[in-house]
This record gives sequence, C-alpha cells and structure tokens, in this order.
Amino acid sequence: MVPHHPLDLLAEQGRLRLPPPVAEFVAGAAGDGLTDRRNAAAFRRYALLPAVGVDVAEIDTRAALPGVELPHPVVLAPTALHQLYHPDGEAATARAAAETGALLVLSSDASQPLESSAAHLSHGFYVQLAPWRDKGLVRDFVRRAEEAGAAGLVLTLDSAVGGARYRQERYLPELPAHVSRANLEPAGVAYREMVPAFIDPSATWDTVEELVGSTRLPVIGKGIMRARDAARGVEAGLAGIAVSNHGGRNLDNAIATLDMLPEVVGAVAGRVPVLVDGGVRRGSDVLTALALGARAVMVGRPYVWGLAAEGTSGVRTVVETLVRELGVAMALCGVTSVAEVPRDTVRLLR
Repeated sequence: MVPHHPLDLLAEQGRLRLPPPVAEFVAGAAGDGLTDRRNAAAFRRYALLPAVGVDVAEIDTRAALPGVELPHPVVLAPTALHQLYHPDGEAATARAAAETGALLVLSSDASQPLESSAAHLSHGFYVQLAPWRDKGLVRDFVRRAEEAGAAGLVLTLDSAVGGARYRQERYLPELPAHVSRANLEPAGVAYREMVPAFIDPSATWDTVEELVGSTRLPVIGKGIMRARDAARGVEAGLAGIAVSNHGGRNLDNAIATLDMLPEVVGAVAGRVPVLVDGGVRRGSDVLTALALGARAVMVGRPYVWGLAAEGTSGVRTVVETLVRELGVAMALCGVTSVAEVPRDTVRLLR
C-alpha cells in the first residue's frame, strides 16, 4: 500500500534517506516492540463523535503549560542526537519549532549544545534532564537551562535501568564518528553503558523534591504511568505530569499511555496539567487525548522522520499537519476550544 498521509510519506522518505542502521535505531523499541505498537493501537480503540448545530466559525487551539502560552497543544518530545538524522541537527528542529510555535523539549542527550539550539527559538522551550548520578552535572545543567532562557524542565523518571533494545544494540551499538553527545561526558559512551554510567538507580521522590527545590523553573515529570505516582509527583512539587512509557523503548509489554491517561488525570484532579506521550500519529489522536483529559500531547518519532526526510521543512510539515487535522476534527465534533473538550467527544469502541 502506497502511503498518502503526509506523516506516513515523511516516515517512508526518512527511512530511505537514513543509513539503514540509523533508520533501525529510530524505529526500534524494547523487546518485541509490544509497547510501541500498543501506544498507537490504543488511539484506534476510540472513535470521535461528530456534532452539529454548533458555531465553529472560530476554533481556538491555544494551550497553556507551565511557563508558556502556546498556539496549539502539539509538543515536540525530547529525542536524542538529531545530527544522526540531519546535518543541521537540533538547530533544524529548533527552527521548525520557532516557525510553528511548537513547544520543543531539548534533550540533554543532544548532538549540539543546548545554548546553540536555544538561540534558534523565538518563544518558550523546555529542557530535559534525568536524575543523574553526578549531582554536580545536574546542578550545572539546571543552571545552563535557566541561563539559556528555558521556560521549564522535563525530568525523565522512567529510565532507572536501560531497556532491552536488541534492535538498537544490533544495528547501532555505538555512535558514528561524526556524532557526539554535546552536553554529556564521556561523549562516546555506547548505549549499553549509557544508562548505568549516568542514571542513578537509587533516585526516589526525595530526589525529585530536591531538584524541584533547586530551580525557579517549573518541573514536568515524564515517564509516569500510575495514578498513585502522579499523585505523589504533585505532592513532590511537579508542575506537570507527562504520561509516557518512553515510546516503548524501555519496558516491553507495558500498557499503552492512552489507556492510563484517564486514571492519571483523575488522580491529579486538576492540580497540574497532564500531557500524554506515545502513539500520536494524527490530529484526531490529539483531540482524543484532549477529550480524555490531556492538556497537550508529545510527539517523537513522527518529527524525527520528518527531520530525516526534509530537515526543518519536514519537522514543520509534521506539526502543521497535526494542528490542521486537529482543527478539522474539532470543528466537525462541535469543539471550539482545546481548553474545553467534552469527554463525550470520544467513545471507547466495544
């Protein structure tokens, strides 16, 4: 079947343009890829309910997250090492974010320094980090994020150990010579050693509270899948919760993020915004997530394929397509604002 959707076309083009080992790295997931497939399949279990008799001449896609006001709720999730996919690296992604108004979360595991990427952004951005063993590295990176003008931090919480990424270990066990980790040392460490070398497996909620108390920036906790963890995160001072299973790249046979979203939203009870990450491939998926209580969605692989295919233009196409489709779905479902999406906009199929 020939792909016709813009995101599918970019994914196909990106695969063809990347060296096969890098393409396998992008597509790769943990174990048998069950979690990755479930993330996308979960959206197909919900159907949108069209509505009529509503004035939809004006559709408001504006969204608010801690520290930022956004023209739409599509967030570019933190993804590593953009120079693997395009020579311009994170700079190309940042330019696309600036052009589309998308919130970009700059990964600490980037191929270019966060300061140089931030220089391309004309609006608020977030910076991702993790509970690293080296507390000095954490303090220094928080300081750099603050000085670079970040509007918030995203703390990855779901990587106490590395996932069993057999596909990645087979095809891209080490980085090519032309790509390095610009923000982390030692820059050349391979994936298998990356997590144990950097991440502190003994990190607890006390660690989260310590980080939250060390910065003036709001901190979003990413990788939370349980309602009880979401509630504890709010108590620890998190300014937002990102429901995420790391795009299926850590724990295989895990539940889909969309399936846990309503429980997490219920546990948070409106105290902080909830984002959902994983499986979003269409603008209708964005509306589904919003109807289930998300404030915004995070996308990863789709824009990485776009970056590989067409650089800045490809990332821009991904964002613009999702936002355009979101607007269409909203109008046809009688929804005029992303801030007020009724739960009955979607129905779980039997």
